[in-house]
Amino acid sequence: MVRIKGTIGAWPVDLAIELDAADWAHLATHLPTPAVAEPAKPNAPVASPSQDDKQWLVVQELIRSAGKIEGPTLLGELQALTGNASAAKRLLVRLRHSALVEVEAGADAPVYRWVG
Repeated sequence: MVRIKGTIGAWPVDLAIELDAADWAHLATHLPTPAVAEPAKPNAPVASPSQDDKQWLVVQELIRSAGKIEGPTLLGELQALTGNASAAKRLLVRLRHSALVEVEAGADAPVYRWVG
């Protein structure tokens, strides 16, 4: 049963419509079918990494291949890689918080050591 209550202008409306299963089935044939989303393809292309991600991978490889590197030398390398001091310093901060790198107190400057 469908019940419609309301007003038409100043007139109150209280309408009850009884439908059997065949009526509901007939009405359903007139409804638009919802669009079904296609399942994701398993071999869909992966988004390309951002510039920051590329730099991060290069920095990790730099430290991994060096084994350990002093902070000022590393900062110079990072400035050459990024092109500016602020981006290089952000990478140093990221290195300090990375589980792959250990920062040790050196005689004159911190030493970044790969622990991978």
